[in-house]
Formats: sequence, C-alpha cells, structure tokens
Amino acid sequence: MASSDIATLLIHCPDRPGLVHDVTGFIFSHQGNIIDLQQHIDPEQNAFFMRLEWSLENFTLDNEEIESRLQPIARRHEMQMRLSFASQRKRIALFVTKENHCLYDLLARHESGDLPVDIPLIVANHETLRPAAERFGIPFHHFPITKDNKLAQEAAQIELLRQHRIDTVVLARYMQIISPAMIAEFPNRILNIHHSFLPAFVGAKPYHQAFQRGVKIIGATSHYVTADLDEGPIIHQDVMRVSHEDSVHDLVRLGRDLEKTVLAKALWWHARDRVLVVKNKTVVFD
Repeated sequence: MASSDIATLLIHCPDRPGLVHDVTGFIFSHQGNIIDLQQHIDPEQNAFFMRLEWSLENFTLDNEEIESRLQPIARRHEMQMRLSFASQRKRIALFVTKENHCLYDLLARHESGDLPVDIPLIVANHETLRPAAERFGIPFHHFPITKDNKLAQEAAQIELLRQHRIDTVVLARYMQIISPAMIAEFPNRILNIHHSFLPAFVGAKPYHQAFQRGVKIIGATSHYVTADLDEGPIIHQDVMRVSHEDSVHDLVRLGRDLEKTVLAKALWWHARDRVLVVKNKTVVFD
C-alpha cells in the first residue's frame, strides 16, 4: 500500500464542532502524514470549507478504498467531498480561435513543467493556430462552425473529448458561445478568460471603447462557464492601472498580458484542486 503519491481532499459542509478532528483523525488512524491544511468558515451561511493534503507513503489504505471509508464521516457531517491524487494529472483540451497569446503562454508553461497537466489536444474553429500546435507537438483538431452546423460540430467535439478522456476544457480566447450540452458534460470544468469591462464595453473592440471613455483601470477575469454567459463562478481576477498616456495599442497589449497570467493562475489552481465551487461562488485555497 505504500506510495509516494499525495492525496487532496476538498470539503464543504455546515459548520459544526469536531469537523477537523474527525477528518484529521481518520488520516492519522491510517498512518497518513498531513502536509497542508487550509480551512475557511462563512459565518453568515454557517458553511465550512477545507482543503487537506496528505502523503500516502505509509498510508494503510489503497487509493481506491479511501473515499468509501470516508463516507461515515461525510454522512455524519453532511459533507460534500472531492478526493484527488497528485499522480492523476488532469487532461486538458485547449479551445482556440485566432488569438494566440493565451495559447502560447499555456503551452510554454506546460513545456517548461510549470503547469502540472497533460494537454493531449487543441480544438479550434479556425486553422490560424495550427502552426502553434505543431510547434509544440500537440494534435490540432479543426471544427469549422457556422450557425447551421454548430450543434453537430459541438457533438463531434464532445465525442472527441470523451475519446481522449479529457477532464477540463480551457477556452483560451475561443470566440464561440458554449452550448448547454458541452457545459453539462464538463460542469465547473470549463475555464474561460476575458477582459473585466463586462457588462460595459460589450463587443469586438472593448479596449477601443475603454480608450474612448478614458478608463484608468483595465483587468481580466477567469471563471467557470455556465449557461449564463460570462456570469459563471469567478476563479481569479487581476487589474492594472493605465493612464491618458496609454494608446489603444498599449491597452490591448497590457490587457493581453493580464489575460495570460490570470488564465494561467486560474488553471494552476484548478489543476491542483484548490477551487471549491458553491452555488455561483468559489473558495480558492491559494
């Protein structure tokens, strides 16, 4: 049973005495060594959140046994739990259109080992970024989309993702609205990135609109995709001050830099099982 693997447990339940004691006691009783524990309490909702990592090197249970053996504790405390293992890296599909800044950033981080995921494929609705995929040696799948074939193409995309056992979809500036079928296939597992002007400055050239209004702050938001367009649970946001000296080109350039770093950090947190979604909010254990 000895393993060098690391287990991660995410918990959400009503707050009450004995929660931490029962969970950590379970791990101790099976010779687990806790290496990280974070918790948060929302007193207004009487809600308890916890993320716990422990080494499985001397653990006396097999990985397949752990979740079932935790069930008595979960029932007693009305817990919602999610168990994962560091050895089981998430399999990511990157969806792109024509803009390359987020794609190149994620591929570079992945190639350097800074992003602990597997990327078996890239999906696109244009051929523009095929050379980028080929440069990094990742299969590129082109699905041209029109209003007449959109549902059929998404069904084909879903089948492709199932074949490759994809766990998470990342919309790396993919300029298509995701259908309910895709969202249902990957609940809280589709990450999106966009500028943070919404709901203001809607349209194809938000930075041009922002320049005309003389904005003083630009930003980026990464969130999970839901049926409500651009209103899913927010994972990460960041902002940057700008001034009258910045041109439209400057705003676009700075905005792209923010989009890259915000999406990468959101994906890193997701990949490391540091995000708990509760209703339409997230608890992020950074």
